[in-house]
Formats: sequence, structure tokens, C-alpha cells
Amino acid sequence: MKRRHLLASAGAAATLAACSKRAPEPAVAVHNWKLVTSWQGQFPVLAAAAERLAEQIGIASAGRLRVQVFAGNELVAPFEVFDAVASGKAEMGHSAAYFWRSKSPAAPFFCAVPFGLNAQEMNAWLQHGGGMSLWRELYARFNLVPFAAGNTGVQMAGWFNRELTSVADLKGLKMRIPGLGGEVMSRLGAQAVNLPGAEIASAMQSGAIDACEWLGPHNDEIFGLFRVAKYCYYPGWQEPGPTLECIVNQQAFDSLPADLQAVVELCCRALNDDMLAEFTARNQRALKDLREEHHVEFRRLPDSILAALRETSELLLRELVGDDGLARRVLESFSAFRDQSRAWHAISEIPYYEARE
Repeated sequence: MKRRHLLASAGAAATLAACSKRAPEPAVAVHNWKLVTSWQGQFPVLAAAAERLAEQIGIASAGRLRVQVFAGNELVAPFEVFDAVASGKAEMGHSAAYFWRSKSPAAPFFCAVPFGLNAQEMNAWLQHGGGMSLWRELYARFNLVPFAAGNTGVQMAGWFNRELTSVADLKGLKMRIPGLGGEVMSRLGAQAVNLPGAEIASAMQSGAIDACEWLGPHNDEIFGLFRVAKYCYYPGWQEPGPTLECIVNQQAFDSLPADLQAVVELCCRALNDDMLAEFTARNQRALKDLREEHHVEFRRLPDSILAALRETSELLLRELVGDDGLARRVLESFSAFRDQSRAWHAISEIPYYEARE
């Protein structure tokens, strides 16, 4: 063998030997997170949404961020989600901001307030109207990073066993309606009652309550509310476009590399869009069933009642923010965006709906 061939062979052997002695590739860092929710058991759509969020984060991160979901009461109680994530007991939570009114009077604006923004408007305010920066500013006080992660769309005003013709019909009415909507009804003479979803139908059947609001046709049909009430009134003035939230512990979020932070944000945004689409599809099918198979009477609330509810709601919201500086800024931003949206929709969405009909 010629000398140059021997040298070439020796060089190749040396290269292979060097390659075989290289340090192994560093192991990929895997983050294991817990996600707690306010949804118990197999809560229709919402519980499945949290599971879907965890699954999509795992897929999009190629397994580098693994999220285990715990339903309400599995790790923490449904209304302990906020504190559990803030403290780091869990890295993520899926819930609704209006549950945290006791934390700040500004919190409900990032889910739903009476006569507030619908789903389309909430998304626009949060993403392009300054709402998200205010939400981040508020939650930063609690060591949390919020993301919009779902929306039911406009809900129903509720199920009633008697007709409503005037504000006088609300006097003494015992109605399951929580939150700010319940406070508005109370100011108009009703008795607001807060009950878990699983207890609503039996309370209606026994006469413990005279009326109830839950969510919309799909969920209301599953809970059998058509069996215990004759009338379903609309529109859902109390929850026109409830945004659900994914909250993340600040330190946990900061520990992620930039690409995984983007995965969390984009998966939340995808869920936000998908849930609204799912509710829209399911509600219109359920509405057909409720009308044609169960003979439910859907009625619009009388104008006099809507006017009283709207006036009372506006007063309540101003009282809610009080002297809280950040809450007042949120109300001002929210109200200004609603006014702009109203002006735009007056020549876009509303005339189109009228023309289509």
C-alpha cells in the first residue's frame, strides 16, 4: 500500500476515534406542570377544554412541557385555583376571573360584567384595545400571568316558571344567579341564590327557587332545565361574553425558554378561539332540540325590564370600582372600547343581521 493511502487511512481512523469520544448531547430539559381547574368532574365543554389545552401544549412543545390536569376538588377546591397558582402549589390554572372579585374589583371585567362586551368584543379589547396590558398589570400583583383561554359566547337570561311582563314581576322572585348579575337582580327586588350547577334542577323542581340561569342551550339541555321550567328568556345581559382564563405562576413562566412561553400563549389563544366555535355549534343544535322536541318557549325580556337591568348594572359597576385606581382605569378602558364597538356594530353587525333576516 502506498504511503499516502496509509496516511489517509490513519487520518480517517483518528477522526472516527475523536468522534466516538465526544461528549454526549445534553439532555433536553423537561418541565412537568400541574394544571388545576374550577370545573368538577366531566363538566360539559369546560373540563374537556382544560384537558385539550394540556394535550396541545405537550404536542406543540414536543414533550418538553408536560401538563397534568386536576379537576376541581382533586388537588384544590374549585374556588382555590387562584391562590394555588399564585403560591406555586400548581403552575397553571383554568378558571374565570369574575370568581376573584374579592382579590380586586377590577377582576370581573376580564371575564364578564352585566351589559359588557360580547365574545368578539372581549377578544378585540384584550388583544388590540389595551385590555391585556391592564390584566397583566393587575395579576402581576398576585404573582400570576393571565391568558384568555375560552369563551362561551352570549348566555341566556335564565329559566322561569312564570311569565315576565314588567319589573314588578321580579319582586320576591327567588332566582339562582350568582355574582354581579345576582346583585343587580337583588336591587330590583329579587332574591338572588347561589347554587352549584348540579343542584339547580332539583331546587327548581322542589320550588326552592323560582328561576335560574346557567349557561346556554347546550349545557342547559344536559342539566335538564327544560324539565323544570317552561320559559327560557334571552338575552343573557348578565354574561354577554364570558372569557375564561389560563393563569400561570410567574416564576414558573419565567423559568421557561422563550419558545415554550410562546407555546403556552399560542395554545391558550387557540383554545380561546376553539371553545367559542364549539359553543356556537353546540348551542344552535341544542336550541333546535329544545324548541322542537321539548317545546320550550324562548322569549325576549321585555324592554322595561332590560332598561331597569341596564340602569342598575351601570350604577353597580361604578360603585364596584370605587376609589381603586387600577379598577377605575380598567372601567374607563372597558367602557370606551364598548362605546366604540357599539358605534361600529351599529353600521356593521346589527344591520347585517337585520338584512339577513
